[in-house]
Amino acid sequence: MAVPTKICKTVLLVGLLAGVWNSGLADELPAAPQRIAIGQAVPPLKFTDIRGLQRTTGDFGQYRALVLTFTSTTCPLVRRSMPRLTQLYQQYRDQGVVFASVNVGAADTIREVAVQALELNVPFYCVRDADLSVATALGITRTPQVCVIDGDGVLRYRGRIDDQQRPGGARPAATRDDLELALQQLLQGQPVAVPETPVDGCLLSAPAVPGPAVTWADGIGSLVYQKCAGCHRPQSAAPFSLLSYDDAVANRQMIAEVVSNETMPPWYAAGSHGQFQNDSSLTDEQRRALLAWVAAGGPAGNLSQAPEPPPAPDSEWRIGKPDMVISMLGQHSIPETGFVPYRYTVLPWVFLQETWVEAFEIRPLNPGVVHHCNMAYVSSDGVGEETFITGYVPGGQPMDLGRFGNGAAFRIPAGSALGLQIHYTTTGRREQCRIQVGLRFPRTAVRKQLRHFLLDPRRWKIPPFEPAYEVQAARRLDRDIDLLGMFTHMHVRGRDMTFVATLPGQPATTLLQIPNYNFEWQLGYELRPGTRLLPSGTEIRAIAHFDNSVFNPFNPDPAKAVGYGLQTVDEMFNGFVFFVDQHEDLQLQIDPRNGQVQSAAATR
Repeated sequence: MAVPTKICKTVLLVGLLAGVWNSGLADELPAAPQRIAIGQAVPPLKFTDIRGLQRTTGDFGQYRALVLTFTSTTCPLVRRSMPRLTQLYQQYRDQGVVFASVNVGAADTIREVAVQALELNVPFYCVRDADLSVATALGITRTPQVCVIDGDGVLRYRGRIDDQQRPGGARPAATRDDLELALQQLLQGQPVAVPETPVDGCLLSAPAVPGPAVTWADGIGSLVYQKCAGCHRPQSAAPFSLLSYDDAVANRQMIAEVVSNETMPPWYAAGSHGQFQNDSSLTDEQRRALLAWVAAGGPAGNLSQAPEPPPAPDSEWRIGKPDMVISMLGQHSIPETGFVPYRYTVLPWVFLQETWVEAFEIRPLNPGVVHHCNMAYVSSDGVGEETFITGYVPGGQPMDLGRFGNGAAFRIPAGSALGLQIHYTTTGRREQCRIQVGLRFPRTAVRKQLRHFLLDPRRWKIPPFEPAYEVQAARRLDRDIDLLGMFTHMHVRGRDMTFVATLPGQPATTLLQIPNYNFEWQLGYELRPGTRLLPSGTEIRAIAHFDNSVFNPFNPDPAKAVGYGLQTVDEMFNGFVFFVDQHEDLQLQIDPRNGQVQSAAATR
């Protein structure tokens, strides 16, 4: 079914770093070479947010105190300390203090950082310091360790959160709340009495050194062709082609950046909640191989033995030659720049009889200007939850129910037409675009009707400057279903969405977790038939968080309360659940020329 970063109004960065235990609380730790000393100014620090974007401490906005918390996904003291940090964040966020978690785990990925934030209910910003440049500058050696920077950019405290958590266990309660005391004194305009304290925790490890590089001829070429060339080819929405060694080596630094921060290939599901049949992500081994190749300068190897680039598709259509193509009558004009409201159009064809479709493909003739496009059928009854069909997003797959192999098809009621909602983007010059829709009708008996429901709450309002506002919606199943996929849609403040199922009498289980939602890549997540059989009475719940803070780089106005609306400056919460009835067996014989029923022997 083709179609996250947390900060409050002010900034306190808490650096979680562990050190050796020292009973003398006032004893200062020995200064590490080149580290910033207490009382010295801190230059702008650089890191990566959970969207994969390069950021600095200047992006946190104005603050009275900034607390950096240095974390990893594997350190047990980080997990145990996070509830206390959350308490401090809630206590001081309205006093001009901003909190951020800075991940320094040597083997952690950005997506794993976002997953941990969800699991621990972290309400403040999360960023990644992959090269340890921030940790090194601030003298961080362990997780968790805390640094507090005042509003003038001066380092005022470095050390532990408190003395409760220890590697071997924990005291019933802290006897000294070092971080809170430092914050109280700083906010009162007083010097921090104990500006540096020892820290327990997990030692930091340096980033892994790339291993021996595989050459283009010996494996990298095949990997790039398999994972990248489907989009990175001429006349596509991708910014450059990757159909040759010369293409790849010329763009190798960009390849390294998008591979290391997991923005390419586009895939946003956490990997711990089942396998999706359209998973386009790289394995850890593939990612390491690409990064080692780039670090080695992009060695070619014996190019005479290099793989041939993939051939051009037999058809312009990814679903193969369509049985029917419907085109917009005219073209839409897109300005050089500025905000482009959603465009709506109804395609010039009415389905006079009930029609069954196995595959849909939305095909922009100028793909570079289309951010996404949603399609539904339109009838005299209007457009409703059940009328949505599919969507288009660059890098996504067209809706092809043949991939499921279970005889599923989509039903278009008689008297309907196809309607498009199109989000165009500007390119710096005037553009035009016409969109076509291709349909492929079933060749085998239709056994099951693809169905879906929409989790779509609308009575909510995101407060100004809120970094992690939560919205939920749920539906209870009235039949036994075979879950085939999920799709989520939010706008630019969307941070994450999780789908969970609670079967009758059983604990909840996660179906899909998108920990760092990206508005640019609105993907569907497909399951193989039979992998998620859910009985009647199961509750399916979607939980999302929205980032309306100053740290959100796409936020139009963090000072504005935001509710439901159709335009990008508003927000939406759409959680689509696609399924078939477990017991349905329609046995519809379909005319492959027009998708109409020739004979039927429906059974249940």
